Amino acid sequence: MLIHGHSIAESRLHELQLERSKLGPLTLSIVVMQEDAVTNSFLKIKRRVAERLGVAVVYVPTLAEAVGDGVILQLPLPLGVDQDVERNKIPFMKDVDGLSDAAFEAFCRGEFPPPPVARALDDILKLYDISYKDKQVVVVGKGRLVGAPAAELFRQRGAHVTVLERGAPLDVVREADILVLGAGSPGLITPELIHPGVVILDAGTSESAGKVVGDADPRCAERASLMTAVPGGVGPIAVVEIFANLFELVRRGHTVSART
Repeated sequence: MLIHGHSIAESRLHELQLERSKLGPLTLSIVVMQEDAVTNSFLKIKRRVAERLGVAVVYVPTLAEAVGDGVILQLPLPLGVDQDVERNKIPFMKDVDGLSDAAFEAFCRGEFPPPPVARALDDILKLYDISYKDKQVVVVGKGRLVGAPAAELFRQRGAHVTVLERGAPLDVVREADILVLGAGSPGLITPELIHPGVVILDAGTSESAGKVVGDADPRCAERASLMTAVPGGVGPIAVVEIFANLFELVRRGHTVSART
């Protein structure tokens, strides 16, 4: 079954609209250092969701110019820009993606909201009543937007998690009950690499021939019990969860402080 995330995103958006009336004016800064087809696709979705939730969006070229209640560092960054340095400039209580080390470490301690992609994967599995406990989960890619937070969340839920760095041998993929993709490598996973009935959560968006594609070859849907579409699968849900994190951090105010 191919999963399209728009209906799940709409359901979460409706929940957030009910919360929105309890909050005052909100502004989200998005730091955009470069643009491509994938970046523009996500920016468009973010802008549309922000409009529906009455959140003002400001686009800025550097973190130094970011203002408002939340800050997104739009990835990927241009060649020559140190991602680790930049992501750790994001103010702790405005880090809606959980990209900084301080925010990620607080999430691992249960003191910070899960990053948006991890929340989106959780939404999908809950909707389809898929348990994590004792499942073999393979995460391909260990980036801070997808792989690292997904692996941590699944461990917290009781799964047995294996993380593969980009370029690592893929033999272990055949053992996965749940396969999380975040490598950003078009068509990396082919039907021959998966066992029938696997759940594929493909968040590995990249550009190929001017189109947004995933890490899984589309033919994998024929062998998987569930597989998220790309585009339109995990992405729309994750964008809504950005605003769920924004609302939560605004509510918390300064009651949570970063530990270093």
